[in-house]
Amino acid sequence: MEIKAKRRRGDRRDATLVRDLDSMHVFMPLMLPNRADNEAFIQELVDMSAIESYLEQKNAQNPQYKYTFFHVILAALSRTIEMRPRMNRFIIGNRYFDRNHITFSFIVKKAFSDNADESVMILKYDPASEKSTIDMIHDKICDFVYSVRTTDKKDGTTDILDTMAKAPMWMRKLIVAILRALDAHGHMPKDLANEDPYNSTVFISNLGSIKLNAGYHHLANWSTNSVFVVVGERHMQPFYAEDGTVSVKPALNLGLTLDERIADGYYYSKTIRLLKKLFAEPELLDIPAKEALNIEY
Repeated sequence: MEIKAKRRRGDRRDATLVRDLDSMHVFMPLMLPNRADNEAFIQELVDMSAIESYLEQKNAQNPQYKYTFFHVILAALSRTIEMRPRMNRFIIGNRYFDRNHITFSFIVKKAFSDNADESVMILKYDPASEKSTIDMIHDKICDFVYSVRTTDKKDGTTDILDTMAKAPMWMRKLIVAILRALDAHGHMPKDLANEDPYNSTVFISNLGSIKLNAGYHHLANWSTNSVFVVVGERHMQPFYAEDGTVSVKPALNLGLTLDERIADGYYYSKTIRLLKKLFAEPELLDIPAKEALNIEY
């Protein structure tokens, strides 16, 4: 979510310093300094029935560039984070910050083969936009994937890494150490920060597209990413109703690894309930973010 408030002392270019912390959270980054040592893992089974019906209707109107469940998951995560802003919080330099934007990073393979090149897409979601719906996410992803698979153009992340990789080992270590120190103080060069997938709100991996199931994925101590999401493969799954009856429905597993320091368990619980509500009623994703969703979760 873009924040237009005047920048104050302690703020970063990409985030606002959290100034209303209780004493426990003031000390938590000092006592528990590493993001990867403070992971909470949540795995959810998603009933795909409503999503598949929704996709069938969407694709009847747009048969060439189909909407997929990955678009639905990204759109639902976008709206969830916009409505649950602590999920866009991160810790760096022993301080808490609220990110000024919502971004998603994921890998796009040029082709499904062992030696195919990979590109990183960093997708920005703007809640203030008139087009802040699943349609915006669908169109941006389709444009990027088409570009990756029909041209030799590389993404910005790969270009930067290719240049740095030509340096000798001692220089690479020095560069990374300097960049880590700069980032801790909010001075990472803008061009590098904008192309760093670990500087995004959510890093998401669609393992279902390569026939793998969802599972745990670690966070990284590099940069600012506090949420990693893994999407599993669609499969048929028995679901039990309250009366004990069972029905077999399409489903997938969703794995979420979170920095447990940015929120408490109750906040995470309500966040997951909202996310599942959007999966159960995906037509809500056609409503622009600037319009409030009056729903219970």
